[in-house]
Formats: sequence, structure tokens, C-alpha cells
Amino acid sequence: MDVMPLLLLVAGSAAIAAAARRTPAPAPLLLVAVGLAVSYLPGVPDYTLDPDVVLPLLLPPLLHTSATDSSYLDLRAQLRPVALLSVGYVLFATFAVGWAAYLIVPGLPLTAALVLGAVVAPPDAVAATAVARRVGLPSKITTILQGESLLNDATAITAYNVALAVVVGEGASWGGGIEEFLVAAVGGVAAGLILMAPLHWLRTHLKEPLLQNTLSLLIPFVAYAAAEQFHASGVLAVVVVALYLGHRAWEVDFATRLQEEAVWKMVAFVLESAVFALIGLQLPVVLRGLGDYEGMDAAWYAVALFLVVVAARFLWVYPATFLPRMASARIRAREDDPTWRGPVVIAWAGMRGVVSLAIAFSIPLTVEDGDAPFPHRNLILFLTFTTVIGTLVVQGLTLPPLIRLLKFPEADPQAATLAEANAQAQASRVAEERLDALLADERNVLPPPLADRLRSVLERRRNAVWERLGQVNPVTGETVDDTYRRLSREMISAEREVFVRLRDARHIDDEMLRTLLRRLDLEEAAAFREAT
Repeated sequence: MDVMPLLLLVAGSAAIAAAARRTPAPAPLLLVAVGLAVSYLPGVPDYTLDPDVVLPLLLPPLLHTSATDSSYLDLRAQLRPVALLSVGYVLFATFAVGWAAYLIVPGLPLTAALVLGAVVAPPDAVAATAVARRVGLPSKITTILQGESLLNDATAITAYNVALAVVVGEGASWGGGIEEFLVAAVGGVAAGLILMAPLHWLRTHLKEPLLQNTLSLLIPFVAYAAAEQFHASGVLAVVVVALYLGHRAWEVDFATRLQEEAVWKMVAFVLESAVFALIGLQLPVVLRGLGDYEGMDAAWYAVALFLVVVAARFLWVYPATFLPRMASARIRAREDDPTWRGPVVIAWAGMRGVVSLAIAFSIPLTVEDGDAPFPHRNLILFLTFTTVIGTLVVQGLTLPPLIRLLKFPEADPQAATLAEANAQAQASRVAEERLDALLADERNVLPPPLADRLRSVLERRRNAVWERLGQVNPVTGETVDDTYRRLSREMISAEREVFVRLRDARHIDDEMLRTLLRRLDLEEAAAFREAT
């Protein structure tokens, strides 16, 4: 097995993603563009997306890290719009795009067109949410886009399986399709509900951070495989488990949380970078199989389908936003009145991604026990590829200026800091009361300097946020809190240099050096977290 192509893919995509942080272009778009450019360079190997790799091995960790970073409470508050997008829109897009493809492409059977519709139905909001965070999109819209991306893959994969069963002659019916959808949805949620408590119990009872993080890396694969074993939705199982674990992450040991956050940031960075680079690298593979559809006909089909995909999302988003409010007084009383600007962004943020390509590559070559080729399979692959590229490039590049043009009201940083300060004040007051009660017990007697040190830590945390609201230093432009953190880091750096000199002079060994450096690293990490 030649591992060099894999190493080049990971290293190259990581380097491009890192470089994108210094440019105005979102990293996903730059990765796709470079992948397209590199795909025809001499000596570049073929990188064919294998659905047996993407769906069970790449999708679960990406879903897991996105779900654990999401807010269960925010998603629950936006459950209706998220469900309308992740279920209702995906089914609507499957039929709308499928019917349009059936009318546009001569000779394309309706069943095969519905397969194409299911393949391109689910948006991938990774790029959209990355843009949203960069330009300061309101958190409500970001939550809706995140929630849609977590759940819509399950709907699309089920719709694809039903449409595929019709094409290959497995006798699927409307009743059978609805039954399969319910089994996948209910089974996936049930699998997640069954697994989440035992997995969380394991995380909180394993005492070794390395074992806890090993378990953390295995969890998305376990949840996905367990659900798929019973023909349920592995996507939903992963999301349910991850939302629960993220919601209760505070119960896990602090050392585990520190390591886990670092590990999952690295995993998400590598996988997301490689996935978007892989999208661009599919161009030669797709074009080689296009066959009879080369030329202007293929280009016309691609443009027409792209326009249908974009229009279908607008046709769904606006009625789904306003009609429920018109029909239900309860919704009007419970939810704020939406403006027209939010639906514009949600509708335009319908970028497709690697899941659509992976599903398309899983389309079988033949139907009916291998007696006949799958109808128009190569064209479906090509149209999926052009739709993914088109939405990423056209919508991805225009989404930031569109958001700026709409001029959403900016969040008040002063109000957020004030809320943080109030929360910290309440927590510090309770902690101080707990400290006084503990010190009153003769089993917890401490020398006065140590007891005062504990109180000074509380005082420092309580004052740090309030100081951000204060005046800045006229010379440096720093707040008092900024100056404190900078001086703290300078002191830690001086200590670190002394420890290294002592090690080099053989006054302490390397094991002791690592122990001392880890202690300083934790202190510096605490200072950095306060800064952010």
C-alpha cells in the first residue's frame, strides 16, 4: 500500500487551510480551488472518493465534533426551523430537483432523476457556518444552519436508499419508503438515546485522561456502527450522543477536557481540510466517465441543475419561515417576528459538500442482478460534482458580501461582558461561601497565607471580567486585565527559561523538567482562556 498520496493529501490540505487564515477567502473555498488546479498537474495520483471510507470513517467524527461544539439548548429552541430544513427541505429538494432533472435531461428516467435529487439535496453547512462566524452572523441563524447540517444527511441518505431501491428493481413502494424512513429516524435516535448515558458514565469513571480521550475518539464510530447494524441512521445516533456528551462535558475531569479539546480541534482541522481538497481533486475522475455527455449539452445540464437547486431552496425557506407563524397563534406568541433578511441568508447558504459526492460515488454500476448498467450513472456523478462546486464557489464567495450588505444588527460586546461579569460574580460568591464553610472544619485547617491565596484566586477571577469594562492604559491601549495577563505570561516565560538552564546544567533531569513545564503550561493556558 502506497501511503505517500495520503500523506501528501493531509499535509497539502493542512498547509492550504493554514494559509487561508491569512487571506479573506474562506478555507473550504480555497481548498476546493487548489484541489481543482492541482488535479491536472503531472504526477498527481487519482483521489477517488470511496463511500465506504467517507460515510463510516470521515462523516462520524465530523458530525461528532460539530455536535459537541453546538448548544443543545439553542438547538432545542430552534427545533422547528431546523426540522423544517433538515427533513422537510431535503425531501422537497429531492422531488423538486429530481423532477426538474427528469424534464431537463432527455432520456433520464424519473427514478434515476430522483436518485440525483436525493444526492444533491443535503447542504453541507461547514463552509456556511465558517463564513457566518467570520462576518458576525446572528447566533440564531448560525444555530439553524448548524442544526440543519447535523441532521439533514440522515434524511438524504434514507431518501437516496429508497430511490435507489426503485431503480435497481428491489420493489420499493411509497409505503415501504415511509417505513424505511421511520425506521432509520426512530432507530437512529433510539440508538443514540440508549448509548449516550453508558458512554457518558464511562467517560466520567475512567480515571486516566489518555483512556478517556481514546474513548472519546471511538465514540462517534461506535454510535454510527451500532445504529447501522440495525439499519437505523448512524448519523442521528452520532448527533444524539454528541449533543448529550457536549451538554454534560462539565462533569468530565478538567485534564480530560483540556486534552480532548486539543485532540478534536486537530482531528476536525485535518478532516475538514482533506475533505474539501478531495472535492476539487475529483474533477479528472468525474470527467473521464462522462462519455456521451461531453460538450455544451453537459454544461447546459450543469448550469440548469445548479439554478434549480438554488431556486428550490428559496421556494422552501420563505414559506417555511412565514407560513407557520401565519397559521399558529402559539408560534407567534412564542417566537420573535422574523425579518426578511434571515431567510435570505439561510436560503443562500445552501452549499453542498462531500456527503453528496460520497453518496453519488456509491451508486452501483449495474441494476437487476448486474444485467443492465445503472441509467446515466456517469451523468449523475458529473451533475453532482458541478452542483457541489457551483454552490461552494458561487454562493460561498458571495455569502460574506451578502451578509455585510444586509447589515444585521451587531451583537453588543459590552452587554456580553456584563453578563459574563454577573455570572462570575455569582459563582465567586458561592465559592467563597463554600471556602469559609470548609475552612471552619478542623479537618481543613490551612496556614493563613494559603487560605488568603485561595481567596485571592477568587478575587482575581471576579475582578478580571469587570476590568475589561474599565479604562485602557493611555500608553499601551491595554486594559488592566490585559496588562495583568501579559505580565503573567512574561513571568512564566522567565521561569521556563530558568528550568531549562537547570536541566542543561544537569541540576534537574528531563523528567522533572517536563513536570515543571506542564505546571507552567497549565497556568499559561488558564491565562490564555481568560484572555479569550
